Formats: sequence, structure tokens, C-alpha cells
Amino acid sequence: MDNNSTVFKRDIAEVRDVVLRRNSPIHAAGPVIEFGNWTQSDPFLGMMEDKFQAGSFDDHPHRGIETVTFVIDGTIEHYDSVSEQRGVLGPGDVQWMTAGSGVIHNEVPSEGVTAHVLQLWVNLPRDRKMTSPRYQNLKGAEMPVRQEKGAIARVFSGSSGNVVSGTKNHVPVTMVEAILEPGASIAQDLPGSYNGFIYILEGSGTFGSQGVTASQNQVLWLGAGIDGMPSEIQATAVEPLRFVLYAGEPLKEPVAARGPFVMNTEEEVNEAFREYRMGTFLKH
Repeated sequence: MDNNSTVFKRDIAEVRDVVLRRNSPIHAAGPVIEFGNWTQSDPFLGMMEDKFQAGSFDDHPHRGIETVTFVIDGTIEHYDSVSEQRGVLGPGDVQWMTAGSGVIHNEVPSEGVTAHVLQLWVNLPRDRKMTSPRYQNLKGAEMPVRQEKGAIARVFSGSSGNVVSGTKNHVPVTMVEAILEPGASIAQDLPGSYNGFIYILEGSGTFGSQGVTASQNQVLWLGAGIDGMPSEIQATAVEPLRFVLYAGEPLKEPVAARGPFVMNTEEEVNEAFREYRMGTFLKH
């Protein structure tokens, strides 16, 4: 950024280990961001890391949210009630699904493959809860890339420096995958109002204004910025480093969540369950 004196340097507020636990012989999972801490994580509802094979999940509905699925390893085949088409995502690809008024879908690893993914749930604001469903399949190889000395940032949503993604958002969200050589640094710019976190996929480094050390399978919650003031979060690689950063504009709205439905009131959640049981769930 042009004037460093007006940019707030963010710190790291929390570092936590992510541990996957086996739910079945074909599925292990662990929370990167715990569900239920709505105020702390706003606009994010939670994020899971999953390693799974075909048969782990049945077709299931969603309403009132977006899901952002990042494939770390393996391939997954996606089917949904809107397009009625199957798509395939490979390592480094993202699917940005707007459930909106409601979808029924499934994500299935290719036959004989163990898929390794992150899935983030992004809350939708009250006036977008019942918006039309939408799918954006974002191929990693086609995403715009910011290049710095010894570092690249692949921009799946929002921006990094002067590089801007074309991904459509209902809620402003920045999603960046960063890859750094040892000793290289990058500063990711963020609006001061954004809430966000980093998850380390490979290697180790130092982060934030305090130079906090963190490594693979650790999640780092960003310290708050100052609303109205540009901010940035600094990262420097100790070992070859790969991480994903997610940050977004908090909605500051009530959250009523149960199962796959996230609305603003309990009655709206009950209505979603009633419609699903009665066969009137899908609106588009």
C-alpha cells in the first residue's frame, strides 16, 4: 500500500491446533473454526477440515448460507438440484456455492480417492437468505495471482494488493491462498472492519505485528482492525509455507442455526425443516 503510516498492522489474537478425529473408517474431520461462536467469527459460521471417501455423505439440503469448498488433495464430484449437472474439482480448486433459498446437493470423492478439503460456511444477510442459488466453480489455475519476491498470492475472492478477483459475493469476503519460499514475506491488505483467520496447510512462519510463530495444521485468528482504516497482516516463511486466508465484513445480525439451515429466527429454521419434509423446499 502507498502510505504505510496510515495502515494498521494487525496482530494475531489466537493460535489453535486443528485435530482431525475419525468418524468412520472412511471419514475423518476436525473443526478449523468452531460452529456456534457467531459473534466472534461473523460473517463466518464455521469451517471443517475433512478427509473422506465416497459414501461419507448422503444428498443433503442447505438454506441461508454459502459454502466455500477448497480442495487440498484428491478430486470431488459435485451434484446439485439446481443445475442437475456434475462438476469435478481437483487440488487447488474451489467451489463457491450460494445455497440461498435452498439446494439439495452432494460432494463425492472420485472412486477409490480420499479427498482432503476445507469447507467454510459463510452467513448470508437477512435480505439475501432467500436469494436464488448460485454456483461458482473456481479453478485454481485460472485465478488471478499476485507475485512478490519469493511469494505468490492466488486470489479466489476479494483482492490482494492490486490483484482483484472476479468472484461474485453477497457478503464481501477475501480468500487468498499464499505460497512463500523460506525467508520471503507478504502483507495481505484488508479493510479495517473485516474479521478473519489464516489456516496453515504446509510449513511454518511468523505472522502479524508480534511475529507469532505458527506451523502446519494451526489456525490463527486475526486481531481486530480499526473500522474505516486500511489494515494488513504480515506473514514471513521460515520453512516453505502455504496458507489460506479468509476475511469478511461482519453482518451483525441474529443467527438461528440448526443442522443445514441458518436463518435469523427459530421460526424460519422450523419452516425450512417443514418445507423439506413436505417436498416444497426448493424454490428455484
